[in-house]
Amino acid sequence: MTDGTSTDQSPYDLAEQAAEKLAELSGVERHDVALVLGSGWLPAAEMLGETVAEIATTDLPGFSAAAVAGHSGRIRSVRVGDLRALVFLSRTHYYEGKGVAAVVHGVRTAARAGCRTIVLTNGCGGLKESWTPGTPVLISDHLNLTGRSPIEGANFVDLTDLYSARLRALCREVDPSLDEGVYVQFPGPHYETPAEVRMAGILGGHLVGMSTTLEAIAAREAGLEVLGISLVTNLAAGISSEPLNHEEVLEAGRAAAERMGSLLSQVVPRL
Repeated sequence: MTDGTSTDQSPYDLAEQAAEKLAELSGVERHDVALVLGSGWLPAAEMLGETVAEIATTDLPGFSAAAVAGHSGRIRSVRVGDLRALVFLSRTHYYEGKGVAAVVHGVRTAARAGCRTIVLTNGCGGLKESWTPGTPVLISDHLNLTGRSPIEGANFVDLTDLYSARLRALCREVDPSLDEGVYVQFPGPHYETPAEVRMAGILGGHLVGMSTTLEAIAAREAGLEVLGISLVTNLAAGISSEPLNHEEVLEAGRAAAERMGSLLSQVVPRL
């Protein structure tokens, strides 16, 4: 086994199989937009639109059960206006040790399912004290500190404008108060030390977490337009004197669910 796939099957072929099975189980031949909902975002899913089908991730080739509290191992097909949205209620994290291909399998499946746009969300620590828990922040760029890439071989993918300026502008039309910042992915699963948070700030980061960047890279490789939105669930280590814990992440998401759901329900139909 290599990176979560067998040696005689490429991750792209596996994504194609997952997309075919998805169409069969959901009854929806093609989807338009995909959303990956991170820690704390689950309540917002209910406000998106009409759920046409809900499928266990384990019913599709290449997916495994959710491993993190606050994540649901389900995929929904949702009607949002005239669009068909594919909503992933969980993700595979790099720190689970299943390989990078497993981390981005959902993104590649979405691309094979017809999606042209993907919304990547997460719960994260914020470096700006003005970002109180529950604040949504648009991702303008990222720093990938995992030391890994989902792309193998001499496939040189341009990431200059990875996080779509057009989609960020669209979000600010819906909510002009939205701020933006650079997201920094650490490998996890431990939270960052105060020194690591200071390093992230020195390097130009504003948000710290354990997901998203590898998925964004795979999305760009697949030709998807990417919108990244972080939900600041806590001040990062060293900025706040409070200890960090995952329950805090989930609670901040519950508290911000209405704003997040309202934002997504207005933005997604325009993607």
